[in-house]
Amino acid sequence: MMQKIQRFGGAMIVPVLLLAFNGIILALSTVFQNPDIVGSIATEGTFWSNIWGVIEEGGWTVFNNMELLFVIGLPISLAKKASGRAVLESFVIYMTWNTFMNAILETWNFGVDLSDPEAIGIKSIGGVTTLDTSIIGAILIAGVAIYLHNRFYDTALPEWLGVFSGSSFVVILGFIAALPLAFLAAWVWPPIQDGIAQLQGFMASSGTIGVGIYVFLERILIPTGLHHFIYQPFDLGPAVVQGGTISYWFEHLSEFANSTESLRELFPGGGFGLQNVSKVFAPIGIGGAFIATSKPENRQKTMALVIPTALTAILSGITEPFEFTFLFLAPQLFAVHALLAASMSMIMYALGVSASIGGGFIANFSQFILPMWANHKDAIFIFLGVGLAFSVIYYFLFRWAIVRFNIKTPGREDSGEVKMYSKKDFKEKQAAGSVAMSSVRESDNPNAQKAAQFIEGLGGAQNITDVTNCATRLRVSVADEGQVLEDDFFKGGGAHGVVRNGKAFQVIVGLDVPKVREFFEEIVEDENKNYEGDE
Repeated sequence: MMQKIQRFGGAMIVPVLLLAFNGIILALSTVFQNPDIVGSIATEGTFWSNIWGVIEEGGWTVFNNMELLFVIGLPISLAKKASGRAVLESFVIYMTWNTFMNAILETWNFGVDLSDPEAIGIKSIGGVTTLDTSIIGAILIAGVAIYLHNRFYDTALPEWLGVFSGSSFVVILGFIAALPLAFLAAWVWPPIQDGIAQLQGFMASSGTIGVGIYVFLERILIPTGLHHFIYQPFDLGPAVVQGGTISYWFEHLSEFANSTESLRELFPGGGFGLQNVSKVFAPIGIGGAFIATSKPENRQKTMALVIPTALTAILSGITEPFEFTFLFLAPQLFAVHALLAASMSMIMYALGVSASIGGGFIANFSQFILPMWANHKDAIFIFLGVGLAFSVIYYFLFRWAIVRFNIKTPGREDSGEVKMYSKKDFKEKQAAGSVAMSSVRESDNPNAQKAAQFIEGLGGAQNITDVTNCATRLRVSVADEGQVLEDDFFKGGGAHGVVRNGKAFQVIVGLDVPKVREFFEEIVEDENKNYEGDE
């Protein structure tokens, strides 16, 4: 069950990854339409202002269609076969469900007035005015569609009913299921919306302590993959403000930027948008501690490992490869990291910083520092000052712990214990016939080579029963965990580490994981066909 939950949580990252670029576009559009920042060229009605207004509207595409993105994105990772058809089925079933709700609410009195699509609790989705179930409804209906697809897509029907097989059969079952689900939603969702409204008030008033608990849980659950269930209801859902903190921040960004009031007064719920601040400042201190405590003869190698992963975390906010580097070696340090991250966000919020600060310095600069520079320099200096102070704390605390407890962080391994496999080693093993060759394996594409080595490390294609991915991890289930090789083999192929949980494995790949997965699946399919042919 835990494996299934982790897989579902990882799949939810697919649409979330689209937010980064659009968030930067919205932030820049707001900045370039502000005369206080760029001058009279941004006066309303000028060509400059108009063109950036058009660009801003385009930037809202992802945020305005978040529900559809989840409905389309989840089947990509969770469908066990024919994922493209599963996407189509999921979309049709979800829109059928919304259309049923529209007709039900128009026909019977459930205390909901659909006459104003802009009213709170009502939303137009794909041209259908329906209840605003946010990403919660999208995820639930997508889950139903994926279940039906995985269970019934290959169902054999009589020949004379063949036109209704495959995707048509799944959509028929989805149509039947959508009707009672629509009645259920029309009945139970309005009271749930009232409960969410009360929860919003409670969370917004929970203050600094609430922010600290939220950030700690979000960080500490990263190894389990369940952290998506913590932050997404806040970032994208109605846990604190309707529509999520990210969308709310961009909607009011111009208003906040032009006001001289405290950001905490302007956006009290913005403390729950600070969970990403540690992504910029923690890697500075942790990376410095790793390098400083490495053996002199391994320092260059340690820097080659640590600096790229740290820079990825600092600039883009993708911290998992970096965090897992020490999570495997010293879990107690990860707990310390979660506590420090929570403390950093709490102090910033207590001192008046309240915003949806994107992951990574690129997003920080475009979404917070640049637009807030004119009237909120104090908040920016608090953000940078507290963050850099924590970088120092991270450095000294981690350095002390590594030395005091002799933790084998990168560069401190005992001589002879760790063997880093080279590409030459792997190719020689391939040539010896341990793994079937394919056109993908012979490719010079580094992602294909990674996929090939990871398959070898996981016991070969016949040992792999399932594969999916999240933002940075390849999630694989195997038939026999005893055939899986040691972590060093995977690191030799470019992985940052491996998480092991029985038959479930997570190979920490990095931002190229979607491309690696494509080659991975192609190789597995190719080798399984060859294996069946040999039999």
